[in-house]
Amino acid sequence: MTLSLGIDIGTSGVRTAVLDDAGTLVSMARSPHPPQDAENINAVAWWQAVQSCIAAQVDALAELGLAGTDIGRIAIDGTSGSMTLVDADLRPVGPALMYNSKGFEDEARRISHSAAPDSHITQGANSALARAMRLVVRADDTPRHLLHQADYIAAKLMGHGGPSDHNNALKTGFDPQTGRWPDWVGTLIDPCLLPDVVPVGTEIGQVSHVVAARLGIAPGAIVHAGTTDSIAAFLAAAPLEPGAAVTSIGSTLALKIISDRRIDLPEQGLYSHKLGPFWLAGGASNTGGAVLAHFFAADDIAALSARIDPSQASGLDYYPLLSPGERFPTNDPYLQPRLEPRPRSDAQFLHGLFEGIARIEADGYRLIREQGGPDPQPLFTAGGGARNDVLRHIRASCLDVTPQIASQTEAAIGAARICHGLF
Repeated sequence: MTLSLGIDIGTSGVRTAVLDDAGTLVSMARSPHPPQDAENINAVAWWQAVQSCIAAQVDALAELGLAGTDIGRIAIDGTSGSMTLVDADLRPVGPALMYNSKGFEDEARRISHSAAPDSHITQGANSALARAMRLVVRADDTPRHLLHQADYIAAKLMGHGGPSDHNNALKTGFDPQTGRWPDWVGTLIDPCLLPDVVPVGTEIGQVSHVVAARLGIAPGAIVHAGTTDSIAAFLAAAPLEPGAAVTSIGSTLALKIISDRRIDLPEQGLYSHKLGPFWLAGGASNTGGAVLAHFFAADDIAALSARIDPSQASGLDYYPLLSPGERFPTNDPYLQPRLEPRPRSDAQFLHGLFEGIARIEADGYRLIREQGGPDPQPLFTAGGGARNDVLRHIRASCLDVTPQIASQTEAAIGAARICHGLF
């Protein structure tokens, strides 16, 4: 039996998942990131957490009568836009920068002067490309490879750097339509540092014998090009077929749908990732669970939901945001929250919030459909808001499709599916 290992590098730690030949989940493990200074992150800590998690995973397999050496395929996902610069021996030559790091206004101005008119994804003061440019400036030694978080772990497993995947490279400037880095990107960052980008799932190398012996996994295990954490979570939740969609209702509201065609509308926060023979279109709104949690505790939401009749309209017209600014389906940094009037009834207020979130979700899928995308069918839901039946009924009314609760949402499972022949 050959097992597939998915490695998910999340914000709080690392998770791994192992699938058998039939794609059935065998085991999972997790390990926290070592404590670090948030302003001076070292990518070595990512590798330390991965090694700890793989060790725990090998122990878990042993309890099932399986061996780490049964692992023959590996794929990694990481947080989108987190990256580091390393030398030829894969040693970081400066701090890593995380997906949520900001303050790159100077780099953003340079990008706006050089970028092609349709390259909005790479622009902005917190863009991945701006982050990469800052890393070059901060390098304290000669860099050889710019590596996204998933790329770095793959490189450490193989003992050499170089490859990346379509999804991680997109916001750094790679064009999956043409399959190349645009010339203008090379005017901002040394092209020799840029990774060789391949489709998700491509075999990019093998685990080195030295690393395999240290970790207790099979020497020569195939390493596949991975993806970002949110796309890995999608792959865990939904089938890879046109129309399959996942709405994640966590702190924010994110939606993704498989399309036969690329759909990019950056002026409204909509863009697509290449995924096998398809495109994964979507966007993320600033509404979501964080707004609900601002007003109500989880137990209160459950109790108040029981007092809501989802078949009746609340009569309220809310756009639930905690502060001004929206990304999708309206891209407006100054959009004001709309949370008035607030009725005396907390249940009615919650009802209005639910309706506002549902309308934003429906508007997002409508925008995709207007750009030539499919209807969301089937539609799966992940995140903390997935299991609220009242919200699900309100969403079904707005969407004209009944959302299903995703049976799997762990990104590590989606990463394992990549190397299990998903494409």
